[in-house]
Amino acid sequence: MMNAARETIGDGVPEYEVALASSRAGTRAAAALLESDYDDPYMSPNTHFLHELLVLIFGFLIGFHGWNLPSSDDVREVILAENGILQGTSKGATIVDHTTASATVACEVYSAAEENGANFLDAPLSGGQAGAESGQLTIMVGGDIEVYEFVLPVMNCYAKACTLIGKVGSGQRAKMVNQICIAGVLQGLSEGLHFAKRANLDIAAVIDAISKGAAQSWQMENRWKTMVDDNFDFGFAVEWMRKDLKITIDESKKIGAKLDITELVDKYYQEVEDIGGKRFDTSSLIKRLEK
Repeated sequence: MMNAARETIGDGVPEYEVALASSRAGTRAAAALLESDYDDPYMSPNTHFLHELLVLIFGFLIGFHGWNLPSSDDVREVILAENGILQGTSKGATIVDHTTASATVACEVYSAAEENGANFLDAPLSGGQAGAESGQLTIMVGGDIEVYEFVLPVMNCYAKACTLIGKVGSGQRAKMVNQICIAGVLQGLSEGLHFAKRANLDIAAVIDAISKGAAQSWQMENRWKTMVDDNFDFGFAVEWMRKDLKITIDESKKIGAKLDITELVDKYYQEVEDIGGKRFDTSSLIKRLEK
């Protein structure tokens, strides 16, 4: 399965790296859990585990010309196609999709899995490769509570927080909320740092002061220094953020939500891309202010 994934997914893709790290951690821990309480001497814990539960962890990129971003169509192809994952699963298997995709495709896969006697959870991640490797991911899940509770011990092996949001598709919509909030925070932080520089303030002192109050955020504490140093050659790429924001903005139009700031920040990210910043970290919003 992992070999097939490697053939489909390009090396160096952040979501691919998250997938591998998560899969390794989950497989090791799941085997250990089963080893501790499985008493059939004639069947290995791994075999029993794989027979009962197929956890397919993937946040992937099918690379049209090597550069296109992941899409809902990619999910459909890998899971639902004639030779897709769903065709090779056994009755009662569970597919956990950690891709960030649309809520619509999550519902499509759920229905198809149900027709095939399988289970499905949409469970997008937040925390990136570092979070996966350290077991500190946040997972937002949509699906049936019985399936969620069955899979939870495995997901807890690589997550610091795992929450069932609601029915299928809810995990994807929760991830959209996550990206809306991150976009707004990063734009505000970019403007704040830009202002501080133009005002000739001691930026380290400013951050030390305001990070103790209501302005505090993960982005402030972990990105302010690299933003000031004009260092963006790491982290979650702008083009990936724009993919997520497009999914979010499309969903907002379906449900009648107004995302004025999010749409504006997406345009700002396009400006960053226009100056060669597709692979810059999302904190690079400040670059358009410093031109």
